[in-house]
Amino acid sequence: MQYTILSFLLIILMLLYFKIADRFNIIDKPNQRSSHTEITLRGGGIIFWFSALIYFVQYIQSNYFFFTGITLVSLVSFWDDIRSLSNKIRISIHFLAITLVFYDLGIFDNFSFYLIILAYISFIGFINIYNFMDGINGITGLYTLVVMSSLLYVNKNIQLFTDSNFIKYAMIASLVFLFFNYRKKAKCFAGDVGSIAIAFWIIYLVMKLILATNSVIWILFLAVYGADGICTILHRLYLKQNIFEAHRLHLYQILSNEFKIQHRLVALYYALAQIIVSSVVILLYQKIPEVLLFLIIISSLTLIYSSKFYLLKKSNLKLSHES
Repeated sequence: MQYTILSFLLIILMLLYFKIADRFNIIDKPNQRSSHTEITLRGGGIIFWFSALIYFVQYIQSNYFFFTGITLVSLVSFWDDIRSLSNKIRISIHFLAITLVFYDLGIFDNFSFYLIILAYISFIGFINIYNFMDGINGITGLYTLVVMSSLLYVNKNIQLFTDSNFIKYAMIASLVFLFFNYRKKAKCFAGDVGSIAIAFWIIYLVMKLILATNSVIWILFLAVYGADGICTILHRLYLKQNIFEAHRLHLYQILSNEFKIQHRLVALYYALAQIIVSSVVILLYQKIPEVLLFLIIISSLTLIYSSKFYLLKKSNLKLSHES
């Protein structure tokens, strides 16, 4: 009953947001680098912050630092959805929010200076990769469901590291968001407020799990997005492009834009790929060396990602023949 009430409440909040977004013209206009072609309401991912708020109100005894952090990144991201902000402002707020959760998790007391710096870089990097990957209908919602489901399974069957409802509230928000987004013609897009807020939520949980098990293997729950995001960044640096500007070089963009594969199907491919990776991690946890497991999964994903270059070559040849 608790989850049913939450679902209806989030749907009502989403519908109210649609009226506000329509009233104040909070929209996403497609450009030459977009994967969509129609003007669509933006910022629907604010549902993740609403879900975090409801959880915080119900379980107010804990998660002060997390809720403050996700509120900070949500506010600055929502403002960026309405009016563009400089990268310095956004990264500064991300740094402050991450500092709060690091304090909450005891990072400053238990790790060396260099590991803390690495943690900052990894946390900020993943938040932005999650945002970069949010470009087609359904990809953010489906991928989030897979990651959260993996974390919930571990929490129940391998290592208790958080309140299960804390994970389930994010999953329910994802389902509500997918109801409006996982369509041929989406009712709304997540916007920065959605992709960054849920990325903050996910990495917070992953870090809690890493600390509880003293194992970094759980970072592979983010491997599909991570491999695509990092490889694309390296590719763009090689091309001497500004990595913070919009582009169409992610593998999902090649599949959607160049090969015209339906967005929802591409999003499903990414979710299925992460299901396979997460299942392998869970099955082989503590059964083979972590380094070997990392090597197997990352090399496999990198190989799959490298097919992008063949696809690009094939697409260019096709275009040249048509012209």
